[in-house]
Amino acid sequence: MSAQVLGFLRKWNPLPLAATQDPAAAENDACAPTAPARGGEGEPYSRPRDARLGSTDKELRAGATATGSAPTALGTPWQREPGVEVMDPAGGPRCSPVQLPRPCRVLVLLNPRGGKGKALQLFRSHVQPLLVKAEVFFTLLLTERRNHARELVRHEELGRWDALVVMSGDGLMHEVVNGLMERPDWETAIRKPLCSLPAGSANALAASVNYYSGYQQVTNEELLTNCTRLLCHGQLAPMNLLSLQTASGLRLFSVLSLAWGFVADVDLESEKYRRLGDIRFTLGTFLRLASLRTYQGQLAYLPVGGAASRMPSSPALDQGGPVNTLLVPLDQPVPAHWTVVPEQDFVLVLVLLHSHLGSDMFTAPMGRCAAGVTHLFYVRAGVSRVMLLRLFLAMEKGRHMEYNCPHLVYVPVVAFRLEPKDGRGVFTVDGELMVSEAVQGQVHPDCCWMVSGCAEPSSRQGPPRTPPQPL
Repeated sequence: MSAQVLGFLRKWNPLPLAATQDPAAAENDACAPTAPARGGEGEPYSRPRDARLGSTDKELRAGATATGSAPTALGTPWQREPGVEVMDPAGGPRCSPVQLPRPCRVLVLLNPRGGKGKALQLFRSHVQPLLVKAEVFFTLLLTERRNHARELVRHEELGRWDALVVMSGDGLMHEVVNGLMERPDWETAIRKPLCSLPAGSANALAASVNYYSGYQQVTNEELLTNCTRLLCHGQLAPMNLLSLQTASGLRLFSVLSLAWGFVADVDLESEKYRRLGDIRFTLGTFLRLASLRTYQGQLAYLPVGGAASRMPSSPALDQGGPVNTLLVPLDQPVPAHWTVVPEQDFVLVLVLLHSHLGSDMFTAPMGRCAAGVTHLFYVRAGVSRVMLLRLFLAMEKGRHMEYNCPHLVYVPVVAFRLEPKDGRGVFTVDGELMVSEAVQGQVHPDCCWMVSGCAEPSSRQGPPRTPPQPL
């Protein structure tokens, strides 16, 4: 599962832009970053004292800084439920020609402890030289603790930046998005363009963007280089957001996945092997297969086209953020037009917004979801260890669906509810641990803008959203 695809099949170069001084440098004041000489570290970033989070924060530094490969084919088609498709064949491309400006100023949030702990070295060796050539000026901030990035973007003056760049695993992007959604101006803040530079263990979001952009599936430094070139090229594409509500009243947002059962167990139990990089998941899979568990719960969902236009008579209450018009309170039964899965014994349930669950785990070969749609996979109890292993090994190339395993079920949905019954199993959201309790979610179409080459077309539901505007 951890084998790497050799090399790039094609290469492209960005426009030969010379690194110049940031125009904003001419107007520097106490609240603006400075532009140092090409390739070097800048002066300390400063802002009013009352805007700082605390004296222990790392010093922000402005860098005068500042551009992939070949497409992979989609997996072989398989049988789906009649009339249910991920893509709307009549729909047009979801990609748009929206670009980041040039020159471009970005805030880079980097977790120095993510993955193998080499993110900062990789930034200096693989990212910074490309940014210099592409006239992308950056301010680098090293996160110091859990939810540090979440706190920072909650209070940051976003108008300084053309984009927020997250260099870590998927968990840091989760923090950033939830921090943006906690702001009073969340509706505008969430439209600040985002970029994922892989430096964690799974790097699923970066791998998905790499795939949508038409690049060969790669890992590690090759994936980082591809994503950096996408940042330098500056094309933006819209991205779905999953709004989650729990029985305890928590509301949060997912940019990648919600997992329960086998996948969540592997993710959390392999944390002790983080220094191994993405191979930790392969090791964790074998260890969990040795003591395979089943989990009891009730799963229900609203499939694509399943009377999606019908709103419940008493929608769930929302605490800020977009309204979940398809959900009812968790203490009420799901609406009658939802599908309730009759089985209640599962090996895993996975809600996945994108194509990849890891840099070498092509989990959703059916393609990029339409606006407002997410992938739902579940594996019923009774699957053998051998078959489960085959499925995970085949996932590297996205060929696991070709086994036509009767225990593996896939359906594209717009909303879901999952209620654990026996207290076993844990939830992970974007790889982060969540309390095991009843949870439901609804997909909100094209809430975010993500740096992406977006070579693969996808369909839309409803009119195109406007491109991000300066804050």
